[in-house]
Amino acid sequence: MVRVLICGDLAWAHKECEELFQGVADVVRMDSPNRAEFFAGLQPGGKYDGIVGIYRHNISADYIGIFDKELVAKLPASVKWIAHNGAGYDQIDVAACKERGITVSNTPGAVDDATATTALYLMISALRHFAHAEQTLRAGKWKSLHKAGDAHDLTGRTLAILGLGGIGLRLAELAHAFPMRIVYHSRSKNAQAPEWCEYFGADRLDEMLAQTDVLSVHVPLRKDTEGMVDEKMIRKLKKGAVIVNTARGKVIDEPALIRALEDGHLGGIGLDVYPNEPEVNPRFLEFPNATLLPHMGTETLDSQKKMEVRALTNLRDYLTKGQGSDIIPEHKQ
Repeated sequence: MVRVLICGDLAWAHKECEELFQGVADVVRMDSPNRAEFFAGLQPGGKYDGIVGIYRHNISADYIGIFDKELVAKLPASVKWIAHNGAGYDQIDVAACKERGITVSNTPGAVDDATATTALYLMISALRHFAHAEQTLRAGKWKSLHKAGDAHDLTGRTLAILGLGGIGLRLAELAHAFPMRIVYHSRSKNAQAPEWCEYFGADRLDEMLAQTDVLSVHVPLRKDTEGMVDEKMIRKLKKGAVIVNTARGKVIDEPALIRALEDGHLGGIGLDVYPNEPEVNPRFLEFPNATLLPHMGTETLDSQKKMEVRALTNLRDYLTKGQGSDIIPEHKQ
């Protein structure tokens, strides 16, 4: 029977894993404490030799590092599918995988609701200054430091979504209920977007930014999106606008973001992601109008179980059907 590797242990879907692969494949769990021992296990005759597919969770990087070009080169030639658990897959060198004939899948839909509700919280807190209010309450200062003139309601505000994929679309649905005006920019118009979502193409991006009260970032991290939200884009937002980021920290130019907070161009920020996690730039802690979370986007039992099952199902479908779902865009071409 073929073998598959669980790289980064399962937390919630042990029973589902057993059911999915029963009679289909032997499941091997990666137990190497470091990168060197993992590489040794990949060698002919090693404990991971002959694996045809890999379930991967980011937690495995704590032991064996990311799936960079070096690691991908060490994988046995038998490996043809990597089922990544997560919407973002920047810890995998997908170009190196493609060169070796390895397809990568992710779990986009499974994270939509949890990440969108995280962005919704960050937006509400950044506009209403709720995070700072809680801090002052815990410090025994009640609301003595709160300035009502700096806080704003959501109703009637314009939310601009940068990247209207599954997460962005779910946030649009939630925010529309206030109601907020919803505008968005993506590489192309989303055919699934409702009529109340206004599309702004590249030729109208500046026009969109000038009308924006809240810019919520939902683009994947790639070389072409690193630093995408730069000084120019931030300065084109209307004065007092809020930026929310639940995508990846490196999508935003962090020094430019801090400068815009310092001089008051931005009215607030809501961040769940940072460029060098778990490190957080201490400058952000100085701003009372910053709501900061430690990458909580998918930290719920419900979403994490859905992600595990979806990734495992993609791997099982590859074994039984020759093709799994959720193939990343770079590997669809």
